[in-house]
Order: sequence, then structure tokens, then C-alpha cells
Amino acid sequence: MEKIKLSEIVNACDGSYGYPSDFYVDSITTDSKKVRKESVFIAIKGERFDAHNFVPEAIKNGAECAVTERAIAGSKCIIVDSTRAAYLSIAHYYRRKFDIPLVAVTGSVGKTTTKEFIWLALSEKFNTLKTEGNKNNDIGLPETLLRLSKDHKAAVIEMGMNHQGEISRLSQCASPDVCVITNIGTSHIENLGSRENILRAKLEILDGAEESAPLIINLDDKYLSSIDPRGRRLITYSVKNKSADVYAMDIFQSESSVSFRICYENRSIEAKINVTGVHNVKNALAAFCVGRYLGINAEDIVRGIEKYKPDGIRQNIEKIGSITVIKDCYNASYDSMEAGLQMLSSLNVSGRRIAVLGDMKELGNMSKELHKKVGELVSKSKTDILVCLGSDSEYIIKGAVKSGFDINNTTHFTDKEKLCDYLSDLKRDGDAFLFKASRSVKLEEVIDKLI
Repeated sequence: MEKIKLSEIVNACDGSYGYPSDFYVDSITTDSKKVRKESVFIAIKGERFDAHNFVPEAIKNGAECAVTERAIAGSKCIIVDSTRAAYLSIAHYYRRKFDIPLVAVTGSVGKTTTKEFIWLALSEKFNTLKTEGNKNNDIGLPETLLRLSKDHKAAVIEMGMNHQGEISRLSQCASPDVCVITNIGTSHIENLGSRENILRAKLEILDGAEESAPLIINLDDKYLSSIDPRGRRLITYSVKNKSADVYAMDIFQSESSVSFRICYENRSIEAKINVTGVHNVKNALAAFCVGRYLGINAEDIVRGIEKYKPDGIRQNIEKIGSITVIKDCYNASYDSMEAGLQMLSSLNVSGRRIAVLGDMKELGNMSKELHKKVGELVSKSKTDILVCLGSDSEYIIKGAVKSGFDINNTTHFTDKEKLCDYLSDLKRDGDAFLFKASRSVKLEEVIDKLI
């Protein structure tokens, strides 16, 4: 963060502050442990904690003052109606100090991977700031924006949501110059009720963008393909539709990568990404669209996206001895389950393909139906054995069996320890495992014991 006058912060959040403010600070944080001299501490009030309790500690540790919703005895406070709203206002004010292209990314699935592809593409030309991890809410996004410095020449910011109105606030904070929506799936349908409502929530990404900012969308998504751009420039990408501005042809998948040809502007270029799955080709195409819009050479974009490497528990394929493991335990929805099963089916293995699937969360009254639909996907895939964990996942088995999958090749568990013992006995040389579930299931714990 560049130094900023405290008076600017007070004005940005429309706060009440009765002390001298004509001096500079160089750090704004919501973490009392990260407070240092010349810091401002934002006291966020959450469901399970209230950071107002840490204000005296923050001041003692060197904070110049705190942004609070009430006076704290013995502490200098900028008092506001809402510290969450104030944090967004301060970050918005600070972001507007930088005349750089800012790309905003949202979508039901794939937004983090797409963000990474975009960052790699832009980094071939610009020193680019990006959202770290999944800090894509009203705390993580302003934290990211406040990391902007005079050295940055571009930024790519991820935006997530659980409810209507959340992306609108994030967009108005970030003021994006380019907006990207990857797809409209079923994530958070429990809160939003329908995919149509999810579409409306995702389109809030435009709320903080100038009318000149283009919207980049996946033309293969039936909900996005029918939107009204409302006079805004629309840039499209696809792996199926050659009418898209950018589309992929000659897609060839190997065990750990995908090669394809990107067609654009009456030209084409060969590309490769070091991750499997056609859905990841779409994510790379989104990055290509962004890069071309911002004037980056196609060759540089392709070189950038080839540097992508999955890590941790998100679409990570590992060869462990004679066994192949797809670790994809970060989240789960119908759409990402489909992508995971496609990855499993694309593997060239000598043994069996084993899908270990856990519960998908936040589906509300559509949970039973969507779990059954995942089962239908299993029956259509090259999966040989289906193993499920969790109360809702039993409907995956029911959907698979109803669609023709052999019930003798299915097993259901509610106990993680028993699942671990079963898989240890089940595995054989040459087998491939897909581990996929919502984050709260913590399916990676099973992987750790299996290998």
C-alpha cells in the first residue's frame, strides 16, 4: 500500500474523527495481529466475533487509530455506521488513485482458475496484482485493492457471493474496466432460488463498471448466451460455437495437459495448458479474450497461460506410485462434479477409474434432485466404481443406478474412517481416483490416509 493521509481515509468513509488527521499512514488492516506503526485498524463485526474487542490491543501495538461503530475508551476512533461498508468505501477511494486496467471475474465455478489464467496472461506485459486464494468477499476484496502500489500496471480481482446484492457492492468498490463471467451454475442456489436469480446476481458485476467496460462471457453457457448486453460491448468465447469471438478447435487431452488451437480475429494460434479438462480450455479462452482486449500479443498470452500449474486440493492431478489421484476437494456443485468426472474419464489408465464423491452443500430443496443428476453423470462417464461419503451423496448412487450403473460397483459411507479403510483395501496398481466434494466435507483427509 502507498502512503495515504489519514484525513483522506476519514473523508472516504464519511467518518467522525475528533483528532488531528493531517499525517500519513501506510497500512490498513482488519487483523489486529498485523497492526504496526502507521496502521489503521478496521474493527469488523462478524457473526461469531467482534473485532471492537481488539481495538485497545491494536492501539497498544502501534495503530494510529481504529475505524469503529462505537467509541472505545482510551482509543482514537473513526466512528462510522458500518465498518464493513467503510472498508469498501476506503478501498474504493484508494483504488481510484490508480489509473490501471482492473479485470473483475465471477461465475458459479471456475472463477479462481480463470483469475489465475488471466493473471498469467496479463503478467506477460504488466506487473499485475491478483486476488490471493479465494479472498473474494467484502473483506478479502478491499484487502486486495489496498495492496495496490505504484508499481502495479494492472489488476485481476475475483468476486464471489452467497446472496443477491453482494457482487454489486464488490463491483462498486473495485470499479472494473473489464468484466468476466465464467458460467451460471447451481452454487448457492439454496439462497438464490433459481439459476435465473443466480444470473441476475452475477450480472451485478457490471454495477460498478463504466459503460465502456466490456463483458466477457462463455457462449457455451445457456444462461449467459441469451443475456441482453444492454448496449455494452460483449466479447464471447466457446469450445463449441464458431460464432464466438474466440473459440477453440482441435482439442487434444493427454494425461496432464490439453493442447488446442485458439481461433480469433480470422487467425489462429496453437496453445497448451498444463491441466486437463475441456472446462479449463474455456477458462484459458477467457484469459485470451482479456489479454487481446488489453492489447497483449497472442503469442505472449499463450506463453502466459501455459505457465499455469494447479496446486493443493483444486483440480490437482498427482501420480503417486502406480496410482493416479485427482484432488478436487475445494468445492463442489453439479457443474464442477461434471467437470471432475470428465477429467477422470479423460485419463489413460491401466486400472479402474474410481470416483469418490461427497456431499454438495448449499443446494437447499434442490439437493436431492441435483445429487441424483450427478449420479446420472457418473453412469454416462467412464467411471468403473462409485464410492460416496455423506448423507446427501446416497442420492448420487440412486441416480447412477437408476441410469444403468451397476449397483454392485457402488458403496456408500457416512463414516470417514470406514471410507479410508475401504479405499485402502480397494486400491490396485494402475487405478485412478477422483476425490470431489464440498469444502466442508474435507475429503482431502481421506487422500492423506490413502497415500
